[in-house]
Amino acid sequence: MSHDTPAPLSPRPLSHLAEAQHRVMTSAGLRAHGVSAAETKEHCRSGGPWQQFLPGVYLLHPGPPTDEERLHAVLRYAARTAAPRAAAGVPAQPTARQPHRPVFPEAVITGLAALVLHGFAAAPPLCALEQIDVLVPRTRRLRSTGCARIVRTAELPAPDAVAGLPVAPAPRALADAVAGLADAAAVRSLLTEAVRCGHCEPVAVVRELTAARLLSRPHVADAVDALATDGRAAAEDRLYRMVREHGLPDPVWNVDLRLPGGPHLGGADAYWPEQAVAVELDTRAARRGARQDEDALRSEHARKREDLERLGITLVHLTPRKLRESLAQQATVVRTALMAAADREPAAYVVALPR
Repeated sequence: MSHDTPAPLSPRPLSHLAEAQHRVMTSAGLRAHGVSAAETKEHCRSGGPWQQFLPGVYLLHPGPPTDEERLHAVLRYAARTAAPRAAAGVPAQPTARQPHRPVFPEAVITGLAALVLHGFAAAPPLCALEQIDVLVPRTRRLRSTGCARIVRTAELPAPDAVAGLPVAPAPRALADAVAGLADAAAVRSLLTEAVRCGHCEPVAVVRELTAARLLSRPHVADAVDALATDGRAAAEDRLYRMVREHGLPDPVWNVDLRLPGGPHLGGADAYWPEQAVAVELDTRAARRGARQDEDALRSEHARKREDLERLGITLVHLTPRKLRESLAQQATVVRTALMAAADREPAAYVVALPR
């Protein structure tokens, strides 16, 4: 035997397999433990200790699977024929040397199951899902079967690691879930929770729904209209908290800025007249067609900033994500702008009207 030829693995006792972390294994994983196809078939006979759950995927116990086992089984089924993409030296399937290391190349949990894993309260529990959606490259020759529903995609998203499983990011999982839902109330509940609970930004949701061509469905379009309103309301609440909890002076809220007798300069969510500092929340992109309008929105914002700065007014641009993830830091940004007013030339007089 040459030095380049690995020594064969010694068969592991079958009792060891029954104690595996998830008690779910593939044909390849069993072979790595020295279990032949004939032995596997014998253990899966009627009344035997094992069962075939999906093609090429086995439960190493006779009872019904747990929710965790179903997730692992679906991933192992979807990944079992994928070309390994792991780092050198890391096997694509569990082996006798690494029996508890699940690797799932080219398979990502998505849809309602992914939303459950992300913590969505509006998603039904895993035990209520007859099928679990799993993303695979569209070139894969794999069919839906049992509780595994194959969802093909041109490009797999970079997965989030949730409970040790590859899970689609919340916006993508949401779009895949909505694609299979005809219930308008269920769609609206999921979209509303996504924004209100901070799972994802409205613009990211709209982008994924647009990419999936779901905005042509009336019940989805209506839910997105409500999503924009919910997203703005949540961001405004955080802005109020920022001013209150971080000791900023009270601004005037929600005003339109105009030159006396002159043109409209734009709106401000908060404005400090004495310091000539305006805060604008960027929630405009969370509406239908936002993907196509992003260049126009950026151009509009740049024009507004230039017009205000020519008049000596500082415009602070805040996003819902910044307010959610770093409220104290955003308060510092606003406070710095307010303090810098003393070193600037006096601003032009503008009229602030309620909007």
